[in-house]
Amino acid sequence: MSQPYYMIGVDIGTTSTKAVLFEENGKVVTKADEGYPLFTPSSSVAEQDPDQIFSAVVHTLKMVMTQSGAKPEQILFVSFSSAMHSVIVVDEDAKPLTNCITWGDNRSAAWTERLKNDWNGHEIYLRTGTPIHPMSPLSKLMWLRHDQTDLFAKAHKFISIKEYVFAKLFGEYVIDHSIASATGMMNLEKLDWDEEALELAGVTSEKLSKLVPTTHTLNGMSAVYAEEMGLDASTPFVVGASDGVLSNLGVNAIKPGVVAATIGTSGAIRTVVNKPVTDPKGRFFCYALTEDLWVIGGPVNNGGMLLRWARDEFAASEVETAKRLGMDSYDLLMQIVEKVGPGADGLLFHPYLTGERAPLWNPNARGSFFGLNMHHKKEHMIRAVLEGVIFNLYTVLLAMEEQIGRPTRIHATGGFARSHLWRQMMADIFDQEVVVPESFESSCLGAVVLGLNAIGRADSLEIVASMVGSTHQHQPVKEHADIYHQLLPIYIQIPRKLEAEYEAIAKFQERVTK
Repeated sequence: MSQPYYMIGVDIGTTSTKAVLFEENGKVVTKADEGYPLFTPSSSVAEQDPDQIFSAVVHTLKMVMTQSGAKPEQILFVSFSSAMHSVIVVDEDAKPLTNCITWGDNRSAAWTERLKNDWNGHEIYLRTGTPIHPMSPLSKLMWLRHDQTDLFAKAHKFISIKEYVFAKLFGEYVIDHSIASATGMMNLEKLDWDEEALELAGVTSEKLSKLVPTTHTLNGMSAVYAEEMGLDASTPFVVGASDGVLSNLGVNAIKPGVVAATIGTSGAIRTVVNKPVTDPKGRFFCYALTEDLWVIGGPVNNGGMLLRWARDEFAASEVETAKRLGMDSYDLLMQIVEKVGPGADGLLFHPYLTGERAPLWNPNARGSFFGLNMHHKKEHMIRAVLEGVIFNLYTVLLAMEEQIGRPTRIHATGGFARSHLWRQMMADIFDQEVVVPESFESSCLGAVVLGLNAIGRADSLEIVASMVGSTHQHQPVKEHADIYHQLLPIYIQIPRKLEAEYEAIAKFQERVTK
């Protein structure tokens, strides 16, 4: 009997790195996860230690090899998913001169405004697909160029966290089209760096990594790291893509009309198209999956972390009750919230506690409850928080529908999908069928499907349909959908009316927290 073969997907996330070892049919054998801190010394700073993240990659790979008992020769490949928009400045010895500046860092906000209002930012967005926002590496490089001039002058390369990992493992600087398409500096039609964007950033292509397809493979890993991970140095490493586009692939949302909605710490909603598509109003992104498939959609800053915030701030007694009963505190919260009807008796929550990306692209936006009266209790407020997260995603979908039409089905994934109530809210607010794959490892599964295609063991990415496993399905409840349809116009109008107030309160908060 021939020995089985395995494949490993690695997802370098904002809060942790995860490695998942799969059988060829997509069944999970084992997985490992290692977290690391986010440094936020002020409201505008969001950094991480790149060497901590690199160590997490090495350790999680070692853990899945050890836990599975797989032999190095049984590993077909390792394929990568990664968070987008990070920037690390490195010197000629590949040593970092900065921490990893993450997507949540807002120090480039002033330069983003100048790019948007004075420097042809919208036209650059239309060519590159990355909305004009402080998350964008283009904005970050402009900030470094003008406000960190000594550091900028010392830079040998400006790279992302995935590029840093591959440079340490293989001694090469490569960036896949997917991560590059999220920099605001790659021309989507040409699959090459955009000259105007580079000029504004103050860099040449030599300061950036070599552009490669998402199916590009590297061999000849450092023997030291190979031994530490329990792999052969000759194991193919597939560069892979960004976590967002691979999540679409991993939940089998790659056919026209199928939309993937993800709510983890943050959230996103995306769909696949067969050519680059951007929005005349600049509300959604367009990122590469392969050279023939593109993903459009929008990320939101505020997802599942708001349920944790609501639990911690409003439900201390329920947390203690859950402990006494031996229950998960979130399960108890959902039981309480379920007693409140759809729409939370007219209480709306705008979930902009950390500013917002899509659909507002406004780092100054702030959260608010609207409609609060003496009748409302904390269970209404918690339900409004859950509904507000879904409402916000739905407003992004409405912008996408202007370009692609109404979707045929929603595939949902992320931590929120563990809650039956929250899944049903999505079906009711979107007024569409919501399908939830049983596996929650969508980005890692997407990475290995891409890897199978890269090494020639799959002719098409559609092989994922046989690998995603069984699903939960939710149909909208008409009475609930009707209530949400009445509330949606009110929800949409409020942030439009508060732009000046958002800016004023953000400036006030910045002054008092310094």
